[in-house]
Amino acid sequence: MGCPLKGGGGLYSRVRLGAVLLAAGEGRRMNGIAKAAIQMQGVPLINRALFGLSGAGVDEVVVVLGHQADLLEPMVKDFPVTIVRNSNYTSGQMSSVQLGLENLTGTFDAVLICLADQPLLNTQDLTALIGAFKKRSTGSIVMPRVHGQRGNPIIFDWNVRNEILAGQKNLGCRNYIEKNPELVSPFETDNDHYVVDLDTPEDVDKLQKRLGLILNMPEALHPVTSL
Repeated sequence: MGCPLKGGGGLYSRVRLGAVLLAAGEGRRMNGIAKAAIQMQGVPLINRALFGLSGAGVDEVVVVLGHQADLLEPMVKDFPVTIVRNSNYTSGQMSSVQLGLENLTGTFDAVLICLADQPLLNTQDLTALIGAFKKRSTGSIVMPRVHGQRGNPIIFDWNVRNEILAGQKNLGCRNYIEKNPELVSPFETDNDHYVVDLDTPEDVDKLQKRLGLILNMPEALHPVTSL
């Protein structure tokens, strides 16, 4: 007797996915470098992120730019994405999240919030996270957790998107998720791709040693100094 499948193609029905790719940050700990423009094997990290999202079957992507937007926009303008500029990017990441969510034109089952400075994240990693969202038994938010460390991207259902825009949820608050554990279904994994990002020059040096290759750094056109 055959196994009954939903939709004729798998155990779980297809999820319509939107994504917000955050690339607006000031790179303060990187002396103002646009981290999304760092090249690994000749490919900017922002492009690598878009290739991963495309391979994972995401239906719509909004790219949020801010700091050094003039440098980054030509790198993504030929992709089938919506590009928005956050004029208020210095106020923090949550303003970029909200702007990205506002500019999704479709209605989706779930939304991914992705960072453009995760060099190791690939299509397989995103597919695994989406699979964990489909299989969750509780909660409306799924986030990767690697040996107790919170990772990215996160994925949440459309109702969470609406609540964020209505001001009822603030995922940018450091302790928000810890204070509301009922919202979250953690995706436990030992895959450190979800927790490797490039925040400092030391992070870049460490990754170069790990991979045995050189990462090409863009100029810090408007260096940011720490206060």
